[in-house]
Amino acid sequence: MKKIHVLIGGLSAFVLLVGFQQASKSTPADPLMAGFAKSTVASVADAVDQVVGQRGYMNHDMRPRVGNKIVGRAATALVKPATPEMSTPALSTKHSVEMIDESQPGEVAVIVMDGEVDVAAIGGLMATAAKSRGMAGMVLDGGVRDLAEIRALGLPVFARYISPGTAVGRYASVAKNIEVTCGGIRVRTGDVIVAGEDGVVVVPKEKEQEVLKRAQEIDDRETKMVPFIKQFKSLGQTIVKFNRI
Repeated sequence: MKKIHVLIGGLSAFVLLVGFQQASKSTPADPLMAGFAKSTVASVADAVDQVVGQRGYMNHDMRPRVGNKIVGRAATALVKPATPEMSTPALSTKHSVEMIDESQPGEVAVIVMDGEVDVAAIGGLMATAAKSRGMAGMVLDGGVRDLAEIRALGLPVFARYISPGTAVGRYASVAKNIEVTCGGIRVRTGDVIVAGEDGVVVVPKEKEQEVLKRAQEIDDRETKMVPFIKQFKSLGQTIVKFNRI
């Protein structure tokens, strides 16, 4: 009987440990990222406007194609149009592949395809690699393909469009971890990406603490505005009282 109690106790401890480990994995280790994850994309966009003094949200056609939420630090890659002989399978995605293979868990791949050729920046293979590295998601100034495969992986992807076309024979990789312009906004490796159904916002890394603080203040103010609107049934009075819309 004593052995049975010891066995049950050991199993209980194991279950608790596994449960704790699973819960820990679902919570961002970085308090800053956890803070941005709790805020809304709109509040972060407003906070960048106020703190940085310029627009931080990408163009409206940067939309969620798989999943609908990404928060993490950017890792960048740039690809440009090229002749077929310079756009071999190895060269067309060289720096994008290297960036993914060198990525840290929680990072966001930001891949920019210069020009307007209607082709995919990534497909199922690159998405599989990103997922295996623990990346938080991908933001593509270009297209995405193999949606069913990526959806099965559970890797969030924001992209300008969906296309079955390949970059091979059309594009060549230029560089990784450099400053790029994605969806009309400057992105550098290490900047914070906050993306959701409202769009994608880039937070400059040197202003991240200030932006998060302001976003939290905006969220808190709006939380207080809702019951005021419901009580007085007047948006105008609410705007005057809280100086916010």
